[in-house]
Amino acid sequence: MTTGAATPALPVRDIEAAVQHYADRFGFACPHRDDGFAILTRDETFLHLWAAGDDGWRLRPEQDLRDSPVSTGAETFIAGTASCRIHVTDVDALHAELAARGVLHPTDPGAPTDTDWGTRELAALDLDGNLLTFFQQR
Repeated sequence: MTTGAATPALPVRDIEAAVQHYADRFGFACPHRDDGFAILTRDETFLHLWAAGDDGWRLRPEQDLRDSPVSTGAETFIAGTASCRIHVTDVDALHAELAARGVLHPTDPGAPTDTDWGTRELAALDLDGNLLTFFQQR
């Protein structure tokens, strides 16, 4: 038995806006999208986006929220709470590309960082604040 590649599924508030952001800022294509879901690809990487667009919790009285927790699983506050790691072959070239597109994490030190566990990596944020860590083995 072996396992294969994993496909992260990231929650976003607005599928259309997120797809455009991933195309413009990260260079992803979108071979499929509908109102609540999108598949993104770049080279051998696949990402799934799903709509965390339920804003109904905002309309519920505070007492109702205490007695009956929010539970649709697609509440807007979930968007931006996910992360994933994506293997790349040239993290330095990608750093330059993403720096020019303005999506690097605010704590970016100006170049990819070398970790104690043998990777060189960079962090970036999508439109909703989901964390994408791109890495390569050293």
